[in-house]
Amino acid sequence: MLRNLHTLLTEQTQTLQLLLEEVAQLVAEISSLKKERQEVNQAALELASEIYMGRSDWALKSSGATIDMQRTSKTYACKENWVCRVLWFFHTPNPPDTILEPDISPGNCWPLQGQQGQVVIRLPAAARLTAVSVQHIYKEVSPSGTVTSAPRDIAVFGVHADREEETLLGMFTYNVAKEALQTFLLKNTQRAFSHIKLTVKSNWGNPAYTCIYRVQVHGKMAEPENLN
Repeated sequence: MLRNLHTLLTEQTQTLQLLLEEVAQLVAEISSLKKERQEVNQAALELASEIYMGRSDWALKSSGATIDMQRTSKTYACKENWVCRVLWFFHTPNPPDTILEPDISPGNCWPLQGQQGQVVIRLPAAARLTAVSVQHIYKEVSPSGTVTSAPRDIAVFGVHADREEETLLGMFTYNVAKEALQTFLLKNTQRAFSHIKLTVKSNWGNPAYTCIYRVQVHGKMAEPENLN
């Protein structure tokens, strides 16, 4: 009987040892999964942060962006009374910094004079620019019933702190047949800029003025050694 008890005890000890080893292996696997999950979560957070920073709006008035009025084109002033009565939103033309605000309700645009012109935006801080977004409105909600005043061919320049040297970052076409908000990627550059210049080279047919509803500037905070 004692021999049988000894044999039973040995078998139970071995079984318990195997169970302990399996538990230890399971704990290790759980620990590994937790670590992998933490790494995945961290990577997701970093990616989300990168996307957010890369698409943040550096041309937002509430964040400190302003217009360099000395280097910005004149605002269209409606002189024909009957036209002004039709285009009621030009009774008191909106100033250039209208394009730095999120309100894009019909008529709330900045009308630059003519089919060509430019606007220089002073950013709240120097940034490495990655993209620019331009927004108009759809024809269906336009007060004039058309979108011929929308910008067409656009050139974007990064402007250095001294406001003398400019770097061409891209040339684009705003297509009125597409989405109202269109984003254009800029040339990859390691240099940072404190200003950005948007030059309108043509519009969609209106000879008197070009309407810009909103401009958004995307990029990342500049490293100190990249400041210009």
